[in-house]
Amino acid sequence: MTSLFKTSLMALCAACVCSAAVAKLPAPSPEAAEKAAEAAAKTAWAGKVDNYKLCQAQDKVAAHYRKTSKDAKPAVATAACTDPGPFAYTPPAAKPLESSGAHSPPGTASSPPSTNMPAASAPKS
Repeated sequence: MTSLFKTSLMALCAACVCSAAVAKLPAPSPEAAEKAAEAAAKTAWAGKVDNYKLCQAQDKVAAHYRKTSKDAKPAVATAACTDPGPFAYTPPAAKPLESSGAHSPPGTASSPPSTNMPAASAPKS
């Protein structure tokens, strides 16, 4: 009887863990979404800085190799290292409510909005 109880308890715990893993998180607030976008932009910029530093280090090592080695091949023309510059983030401009599509679609209304007539029995035009 004890092993049946333990087995049932373990199954219940596993079901709880699985249901918790499937649960959805609420949508982030606009402030949180803006912070996440800025963090993503900063991460992308940091990657560009890392690539720039790597490019400079590779150029330095290649120049030293060509200077010290007698059988070094001549340099091949490649793109110069491009400095990404300082981090600058400009958030996307927020759309005004009027242009965001929150209002009724453009066009002439076929009847006033205060009509008490049910939609099924409305006259067809």
